Amino acid sequence: MPNKEFTSLEICAGGGGQALGLELAGFHHVAVVDNDIFACATLKKNRPKWSVFEADVKVFLKTDAAKYVGKVDLLAGGVPCPPFSIAGKQLGHDDERDLFPTALALARKLKPRAVMLENVRGLMQPRFDSYRQSIDEQFKRMGYRSTWRLLNASDYGVPQLRPRVVCVALKTPLFKKFSWDDVKPIEPASSAPTVGEKLRDLMAANGWRGADAWAAGAGKIAPTLVGGSKKHGGPDLGPTRAKKAWAELGVDGLGLANEPPTKDFEGSPKLTVQMAAVLQGFPPDWEFLGGKTAAYRQVGNAFPPPVAAAVAKVIYNILASDH
Repeated sequence: MPNKEFTSLEICAGGGGQALGLELAGFHHVAVVDNDIFACATLKKNRPKWSVFEADVKVFLKTDAAKYVGKVDLLAGGVPCPPFSIAGKQLGHDDERDLFPTALALARKLKPRAVMLENVRGLMQPRFDSYRQSIDEQFKRMGYRSTWRLLNASDYGVPQLRPRVVCVALKTPLFKKFSWDDVKPIEPASSAPTVGEKLRDLMAANGWRGADAWAAGAGKIAPTLVGGSKKHGGPDLGPTRAKKAWAELGVDGLGLANEPPTKDFEGSPKLTVQMAAVLQGFPPDWEFLGGKTAAYRQVGNAFPPPVAAAVAKVIYNILASDH
């Protein structure tokens, strides 16, 4: 267990993937912020002692951030991805949902020693080179140095092909201690488990006789889970190409199930919200509140906790070495 306590404040916390990862790395949350009523209910349910703000981040910046000035070691967040998503229009800074400027404003106000922000892989495309450079320059003017890296969840023991971009910024004197080579799984893992290995027991929870055969056939990691937006549809496992990849794993991607398969179930089972969460690296007892669509949206949009923990642990160790 970590022997020093460092504080964190997280924005756009969603269902708690990154927040849980920071906790695993040793950080103590002084506040977590999200504007979704169901995500906030999830955070409160699983971590009653966390100070959860159901608020727009821009409003939080104006109304509540001042009380945390000088009290935050790490500012973190998974700012909205639609401005950079390959599935979207990729409007970048022209998209009203772009919250990187608000995150920078929070860093300017709170003056944390470190910042950790994650987003979709689309942000690393050449068309956004100048955007990332602009963020780097703003960090530099505030006394930080920043670096970007595309990480894949399966490299950190998560049974899913899930590339995410992470930006780490540290106060300039600390930055020289940071190396992406140090971002390794907290729990050693030679390779990510397969979908079958990870979900066999959950699939068999209602006595399904076909669970072992299904698990043997689901011998790969999962494709990227798609959380969906509030504007489009209910819970399913993504576009046609993704559904075909799920079908190869013996999973019906046309929606989610309320319960695991029954004893005599035949055919390809659907995932439950809990199963999808396990494929994101959440512990089985992490409970998502809201209806199935709202709960799955939290799961599908999450930053896998093991990946967040791996990055945050490196930051934690740097802060500890300077403490």
